[in-house]
Amino acid sequence: MFTRHFAHWPPGQPKTLELPRETVYGNLVATVARSPQRAAIDYYGSRISYAELKRQVDVLAGFLQQRFGVARGDRVLLYAQNSPQFVIAYYAILRADAVVVPVNPMNRTEELRHYIEDSDARVALAGQDVLAQLEPLGLPHMLPIVYSDYLTAASDLPIPELVRARGSGAWKEMLASGLSPAPHVAGPEDLAVMPYTSGTTGKPKGCMHTHSSVQATTVAYLYWRGTQEESVVLSALPMFHVTGMQAGMNSPIHTAATIVIMSRWDRTCAAMQIERARVTNWSAITTMLVDFLSNPELEKYDLSSLRVLGGGGAAMPEALARKLEEVIGLPYVEGYGLSETMAPSHINPPHRPKRQCGGIPFFNTDARVIDVETKAELGPDQVGEIIVRGPQVFRGYWKQPEATAQAFIDHDGKRFFRTGDLGYYDDEGYFFITDRLKRMINCSGFKVWPAEVESMLYAHPAIQEACVIGSPDGYRGETVKALVVLRPEAKATAAQDIIDWARSRMATFKVPRTVQFVEALPKTATGKILWRELQEKENRK
Repeated sequence: MFTRHFAHWPPGQPKTLELPRETVYGNLVATVARSPQRAAIDYYGSRISYAELKRQVDVLAGFLQQRFGVARGDRVLLYAQNSPQFVIAYYAILRADAVVVPVNPMNRTEELRHYIEDSDARVALAGQDVLAQLEPLGLPHMLPIVYSDYLTAASDLPIPELVRARGSGAWKEMLASGLSPAPHVAGPEDLAVMPYTSGTTGKPKGCMHTHSSVQATTVAYLYWRGTQEESVVLSALPMFHVTGMQAGMNSPIHTAATIVIMSRWDRTCAAMQIERARVTNWSAITTMLVDFLSNPELEKYDLSSLRVLGGGGAAMPEALARKLEEVIGLPYVEGYGLSETMAPSHINPPHRPKRQCGGIPFFNTDARVIDVETKAELGPDQVGEIIVRGPQVFRGYWKQPEATAQAFIDHDGKRFFRTGDLGYYDDEGYFFITDRLKRMINCSGFKVWPAEVESMLYAHPAIQEACVIGSPDGYRGETVKALVVLRPEAKATAAQDIIDWARSRMATFKVPRTVQFVEALPKTATGKILWRELQEKENRK
């Protein structure tokens, strides 16, 4: 096992963890037993206790079972913004022994169709702001979520319009039903969560996570940073994504923290909530912090309660890291992980972080670097593919045995997950990510898979061929660029026409910000588009 990094392990923390054999729902039960009246959620100043949170979770679980016929192992779509209902729905699905399929609320109808057909979901809990995208797909059961139901206290915070909007009373009727769920029978190795990720094939794949693989990072977060009494966590990263899910929901619930939920990012609201709720922990991505620090009125807010600042998704630029330390007085602790590893496989030691660094292997995690061609193990400062073995690694891709087989490799007599990322470790055991073996664009922390965008662009009547690449962007890290060959009869088509068309059919972060028309795309002898050649040319600009 890789042990070089143990010299820089967080002081006082064990080198390995014995993880609980409880389900993720069991964490909520344990927290309610010891802190029933502690505020579980602060939603724009409106609060819900842990006891009330569990009561509503249990009623919804009973409703899912008795009214919607949800049974053990069923997949249930959760398609909503960060909100109290997201948390309640997530835990209710688990309480009903079912599997959460979290979906980015930016996804549109055609993207949703794949999630539903692939997961065989019959039930969805969806925000009313996105319900219209789901309705054409004919799911047998849908429960609409109206965020304003949980605005119970007067507030002068800048609350988003989608949160203020009134709507269906179905959620309140569900709670009024007072239904009780059947006994909780799911076990640690039952499927719990199935976030979708994508690959070069362009079709998103469901990552099968059990209660035990979710627990591996839920519990470990607390130990790594030192369990803190009375923690208050700002949850602004999207909960449908594994980082927001773990750092902003599951881990705080396990430790009885108060979760300060934001449905939409707003730098002024974030500063006001840090001051008012006395936020202690905040996980954020680079673009969020760039915006936060650029607030001309930032100095008027009291940010002194913050004790932990971290995140991942993209490397933190040196200049921004320095400014953060000047303004907030805390180092930004970076981590590295994937949907397949339920957030971190690596994280920087809080007492000794390095910048632009993924960190050191997490609790119970073995990470190596292997040669891309020979698969031989490499030493310090040698770039190769990072492979990972640990309790947080997923069980495989849903209904994709071939893709699952390709995602793992036998190395040193053990089964490792191939991350598809290129990197190296230094002589102290810190890992650095240098490139991607897989084809992917990282746009403000959102992963965009070019093949998926290309397959959608080909539906445009004017497009003959398309190649999607990442274009360097100082704010977002990368933006989506499409190189397009137009059909002969459509030469009058404008770039903006294609951008507008794409915006109506795909999530905003996937929409090409630049469309460049070309006469032809470079290809191999077998006709494959040389996307890497185009990407390298773009990177040299």
